[in-house]
Amino acid sequence: MAAVALISVPSVVLMFSMLGQSLRALSKRAQRQTEKATSVCEESLSNIRTVRANASEYHEIEGFERETNEAAVLAQSLGSGIAVFQALTNFMLNGMVASTLLCGGYLMSSNQITAGQLMAFLVAAQGVQRSLTQGSLLLGSLIRGLTAGTRVFDYLSLTPQIPLERGLTIPQDVLRGHIRFHKVTFAYPTRDEQTVLRDFSLTLEPGKTVALVGASGSGKSTVAALLERFYEPTGGTIELDGFSLAEISPMWLRGRAIGFIEQQPILFATSIFNNIKYGCPEATDEEVYEAARLAQCHDFIRELPESYDTNVGERGVQLSGGQRQRIAIARALLKKPAILILDEATSALDATSEAEVQKALDTAVKNRTTLVIAHRLSTIRNADLIVVLNQGRIVEMGTHEQLTAKKGLYFALVSHQSESRDEESRQRG
Repeated sequence: MAAVALISVPSVVLMFSMLGQSLRALSKRAQRQTEKATSVCEESLSNIRTVRANASEYHEIEGFERETNEAAVLAQSLGSGIAVFQALTNFMLNGMVASTLLCGGYLMSSNQITAGQLMAFLVAAQGVQRSLTQGSLLLGSLIRGLTAGTRVFDYLSLTPQIPLERGLTIPQDVLRGHIRFHKVTFAYPTRDEQTVLRDFSLTLEPGKTVALVGASGSGKSTVAALLERFYEPTGGTIELDGFSLAEISPMWLRGRAIGFIEQQPILFATSIFNNIKYGCPEATDEEVYEAARLAQCHDFIRELPESYDTNVGERGVQLSGGQRQRIAIARALLKKPAILILDEATSALDATSEAEVQKALDTAVKNRTTLVIAHRLSTIRNADLIVVLNQGRIVEMGTHEQLTAKKGLYFALVSHQSESRDEESRQRG
């Protein structure tokens, strides 16, 4: 009888291991497919206006149905596999008990053991059986939990390449905003074979406005990303007031030194007041109102029924593009940054909204080191320095008048935009 148990138990454990490994692989596939189906649904809902504008509702429904059907097939396969596993486990364990009874009955008939000894062995064997049976029942939940947990633990084990809080800070009363790029080279980690910036050297003097222009993909936004320390340069150095940017705390840099205003500002589904205060949570109410005045949005906020308590909706859908942009400017100004980064801040606006936002920006850039990434070249004519990028290299530098007189790439870009505007005007006329 002991021999039967010694053979059965290792067999069950071996089956646990073999089937468990295949079920874990199947569970990972099912988990990935479920994530894919969820992603398709989320993307369609978040871009519902685009979906409706292209009459693609049924196309998106079919796509979501296709992904969910595939997820259902994998889930059913996983469930069937777990059911087969549990059935085989119960069959083998009950077979062990049946074999024990047969052997015990034979031994009792030949007077080799007593009934008490058989019952004692059966009680011990059933204890092992119950433990293995419970293990087989729990295995399904364990496999699903481990699969989902593995993804979570993978993310938790990731170590940031740029520690957020480690690094030095510069006292606000001595922060000048002098920025120096020295022979910077950069390639994105996911495309390390494609160099975006090559031997990029540029100095931004305190309180001056420097504009970056160039064709799409020339590296303009990459310069801003490096200054914010979203990435580290592949080669070369970036300095702020003589300190290497690599030694400065990213939390302090983004939270106190730099104000970032992007093309499509993101507002949270809360009040206007909280959206502005997000730039500096410890700011007073009066400081929030002052930032709104500087951003030219205080008046229109006061005209709203709930004033600063107005909920802007998800991503600020209750406000116009120009209003969202001015609130984003107020949020950036609230931290009183020495440096401003304007990443095509007016390119997505109509002419009226652009004029309102440009007025706010003109106020914002006063006495601040400003880096402007421009698509509409008419907005940067008054910049102290215009830098023209082409394929990650600086090809021209100077004021608007100097670059126009050179009749180089900047002149060609300005001429092309002027011709495009004239053509649009003729078509509207």
